[in-house]
Amino acid sequence: MRNIFFTVGPTQTHPSLGKFLNDGLKKGIYSISHRGREFGEIFAHTVSSLKKLLNVPVDFHVFFIGSATEAMELIIENCVEDKSFHFVNGAFSKRFFQTAQELRKHPNARIAQSGEGFDFANVKIPKYSELVGFTQNETSTGVKIEMADIRALKKKNPDKLFAVDIVSATPYAPVDWGAVDCAFFSVQKGFGMPSGMGVVIANDRCIKKAEKLHGKGMNIGSFHSFPTLLKSARKNQTPETPNAMAIYILGRICDSYNKYGLDKIRKETEIRAGAMYDFFDKHSAYKPFVKNKKWRSKTVVVFNTPNGSAPVIKRLQDNGYIVGAGYGEFESHHIRIGNFPMHKISDVKKIIKLV
Repeated sequence: MRNIFFTVGPTQTHPSLGKFLNDGLKKGIYSISHRGREFGEIFAHTVSSLKKLLNVPVDFHVFFIGSATEAMELIIENCVEDKSFHFVNGAFSKRFFQTAQELRKHPNARIAQSGEGFDFANVKIPKYSELVGFTQNETSTGVKIEMADIRALKKKNPDKLFAVDIVSATPYAPVDWGAVDCAFFSVQKGFGMPSGMGVVIANDRCIKKAEKLHGKGMNIGSFHSFPTLLKSARKNQTPETPNAMAIYILGRICDSYNKYGLDKIRKETEIRAGAMYDFFDKHSAYKPFVKNKKWRSKTVVVFNTPNGSAPVIKRLQDNGYIVGAGYGEFESHHIRIGNFPMHKISDVKKIIKLV
């Protein structure tokens, strides 16, 4: 019996991953020079296919780096001279905030209780904040932030850079690029790839801020600074030897998503999420961790197991379904279920029966 992974990242791989990997092997793609024409064509194709999928405007630039965690560091270094502001409602949004602290900036944060979102109508961003950080989908707690709320805040704070972690949300959740200056993700969740690559999508405002900080003699990174990444990207290259395999595979997966249709992907994601939430809302013991329905993630479903999660996880594993335990302090009493394009409603129904 082959296991099916409903973990929240890495998760179940894309069904055509093996074919795409073998195609690359047959073509010798993983051995070509990253300074050659062939790699440049692969780079350009992946950027184009990704932009089409996520509806990214022309004036945004795509950078390939090592991970989403690296992206947090990169964004703080390049876009913050001294102060940022962060919405923290779990471990990964907290990591973004702490990254700013570790880089010797002076960030502030609005912190929500675990399992809760934010009342954005009553939030006032401090005037001195240069950048505002959001986590569109908090992987540790299953709490989401609606893009409409980000848009409303941007309207009130047009002078500030808005950076959004879309790691567990993309490609399902849309991004309003008129309200977002940079977004970042890693490939091991919604794109069903092995981990090992992060993607940053940044506009010219972010580049100009990085150049301004550099002009002041501030550290914005070396090989991985926005200006250096942009200089290489304009030549369809990366500053260093890249993960060419991941860049190629990401392009192929974006092609498959574009062909299948993002609207269908979104509808199917909502059907699977709806089935799970309906079940747990009615369950006598297991309940969704996020009580307020408007804050519930569609891509990471988290539920409480008051008597411990280990027996449920084992029962599912014995039947070929691998789900995630809780994160941090919730490890033994939460179960987290990934809900990404690779997952099937038929398997969701089987998981529900087994729980």
